[in-house]
Amino acid sequence: MELQKPTHVALLSSPGLGHLIPTIELGKRFVLNHNFKVTVLAVTSQTSRAETQILNSALTPSLCNVINIPSPDLTGLIHQNDRMLTRLCVMMRQALPTIKSILSEITPRPSALIVDIFGTEAIPIGRKLNIPNYVYVASQAWFLSLLVYSPILDEKIEGEYVDQKEALKIPGCNPVRPEDVVDQMLDRNDREYKEYLGVGKGIPQSDGILVNTWEELQRKDLEALREGGLLSEALNMNIPVYAVGPLVREPELETSSVTKSLLTWLDEQPSESVVYVSFGSGGTMSYEQMTELAWGLELSEWRFVWVVRAPMEGTADAAFFTTGSDGVDEVAKYLPEGFVSRTRKVGLLVPEWAQQVTILKHRSIGGFLSHCGWGSTLESVTNGIPLIAWPLYAEQRMNATLLAEELGLAVRTTVLPTKKVVRREEIARMVREVLQGDENVKSNGIRERVKEVQRSAVNALSEGGSSYVALSHVAKTIQG
Repeated sequence: MELQKPTHVALLSSPGLGHLIPTIELGKRFVLNHNFKVTVLAVTSQTSRAETQILNSALTPSLCNVINIPSPDLTGLIHQNDRMLTRLCVMMRQALPTIKSILSEITPRPSALIVDIFGTEAIPIGRKLNIPNYVYVASQAWFLSLLVYSPILDEKIEGEYVDQKEALKIPGCNPVRPEDVVDQMLDRNDREYKEYLGVGKGIPQSDGILVNTWEELQRKDLEALREGGLLSEALNMNIPVYAVGPLVREPELETSSVTKSLLTWLDEQPSESVVYVSFGSGGTMSYEQMTELAWGLELSEWRFVWVVRAPMEGTADAAFFTTGSDGVDEVAKYLPEGFVSRTRKVGLLVPEWAQQVTILKHRSIGGFLSHCGWGSTLESVTNGIPLIAWPLYAEQRMNATLLAEELGLAVRTTVLPTKKVVRREEIARMVREVLQGDENVKSNGIRERVKEVQRSAVNALSEGGSSYVALSHVAKTIQG
């Protein structure tokens, strides 16, 4: 009797850890839960050490076949001032011939192509090859609602979104305050805005949408997006929407010498006594803000682990396409005089990048000062860690509002960090509020709420849970 060959699925990821990691984690779920064969087509930036580490990590090549597509030559196609989303869209567009060639030649022919939001221009390639197409949104459902509704907002609203007096209404969803719109909506004359609208128009052209959230966390937005929902009807979008998250990394099995020494230090600290500070793989801040953050951590009188990189003036995502190679000694020269020596016993500085999931799972971590990238957010809440929301770019302001105002999982700054400098006194106050466990924390219930959401996330992914069932339905549909 001939054994049935496993169903083959191709996943397409754009550059950046926020896209690559969720794509690989989705692929692993198809392999482990449904015995699929998975090929990941990873368009990489060729400048990120972290990308290389993820692609070469122990579990990735053993579970998923990874085809690395080096970044195409963008000479003459982008300008020096073009922002991140423009670069990503142009990069993915230029990679289309390579993507088409791979999809045509790999065997067995994939039964489905699942692209991230920057890969929607590959959907026609899938159609020509008779391959069903899905879009995997590695962020949350409220952001997806704004993204797919933006082409209609573009027709309805005159002037800049940030100048509007009222919140932007999305059928069936919470409105979006003008100050919370994604970066790409800040300047309607910028090339990036046109690329963003193209992404919003491309997603409904797929055969279905997978979202890295779960039913119990964002039921309202998910129902609005689905057939019969107010947003779906406004868009005439009658395709299934599956909540399949939270898909997050497992801790690395092998740890670097830096991580091993860090974990040894964490082992010596009391439970939930350390704030972890990291702004993702691309987040940067000014010299003035870096100084205030250092003073704020010191003034809080709480322990900290800070993933630190040299300050960069300009856009908050300035490090997105850079390699990053500064050591602690190099970065320390930007910190207040004597800071390193004064905080030596209570704080650790980690240069550029850290094994974040391993750190967040440690019992001594009690809070996460985060840029609110959705991947980092999920890694935090699935470990029961409350957040200090410090949004920098992309959809992070929406994430911060969702976390602090709707879900009650975070405290946030009174000023937007991209608009004004957050002062040391406020930083110290937020750290104390999250870590202290005194009457302030009890009154806002943040730690208790985060533990509830953690349990909800575990249940969603467990056999019979909402996300497990949703991904099983996707798998059955792909198998035909």
